[in-house]
Amino acid sequence: MKKVVLLAGPTASGKSDLAIYLAKKINGEIINADSIQVYKELKILSARPLRKDFQNIKHHLYGFQNVKKNFSTGQWLRLVEKKIAQITQKKKIPILVGGTGLYLKSVLNGLAIIPNITQMQRTKIVKLYDKIGKKSFFQKLIKLDPNCKNKISPNDKQRMIRFYEVKFYTKKSIFLWQKQSGNNLKDYYFVKIFLNLPRSFLLKKVNKRFAQMIADGALREVKKFNRFGLSGQLTANNVLGLKELTGYLNGISSLDYAVERSIIRTRQYIKRQMTWFRGQMKDWKDFDDLKKSDLRKKVLNFIRTT
Repeated sequence: MKKVVLLAGPTASGKSDLAIYLAKKINGEIINADSIQVYKELKILSARPLRKDFQNIKHHLYGFQNVKKNFSTGQWLRLVEKKIAQITQKKKIPILVGGTGLYLKSVLNGLAIIPNITQMQRTKIVKLYDKIGKKSFFQKLIKLDPNCKNKISPNDKQRMIRFYEVKFYTKKSIFLWQKQSGNNLKDYYFVKIFLNLPRSFLLKKVNKRFAQMIADGALREVKKFNRFGLSGQLTANNVLGLKELTGYLNGISSLDYAVERSIIRTRQYIKRQMTWFRGQMKDWKDFDDLKKSDLRKKVLNFIRTT
């Protein structure tokens, strides 16, 4: 079977750097598995690999999608299936890199093909949520789809709206749709690698990385992004730091406060990522080496011997 490498890890774990090293060693090409790095207008805040990295190693599915449009896991999966086939036809090894768990899970387990929910239909559900509030909406969701009970937090606005709209418009629970999953990747062997680095190490890197983002022009990027005047429901609005830096640009807070809040949100996101990864990736090979040379050596050896 043809080999595909999956490289997962939380924000600031050094995935992109490691992927480039591995690609050079195993004749690989890199495919993006990060839901924010697909957007072309969010280069800095999404920590997209640098142009020089793209020149050294072939990268796919980075910075190609317009922020004015939502981009679903299903759309990503269909593109990835094609990219994997193209790369393996060249006798090269695809290396999927990212921290979006649902992307990686869809590669391994497939994805339910849920009928499209139009933007107009979604807007109606969002307005209902805003009108009655999260507590009442949660109760309404449980009544509409009892399968959601104990499977979703009443604080998870996005998922509540998603689960509600699917059941409301398709008359079938999202959990039933998910059972009817599939993909076109059955002929591949996946080498599953998880960077399980200490949280304290990641938090230190987050501070340095955000300071570098500001130096690289994150404020200019936020200004340009905000000119689009996008709906708050679009995926691109979820990029870490956007809301906080917008507050600074609008005179609501100081830059120091905006940066501090951005870092706090990033730390919270890392915690959620780690919780999800540890729950969903129990059969993945994890590495916790802090020394770059040791990590590279061990991961490369694992790929070559698996």
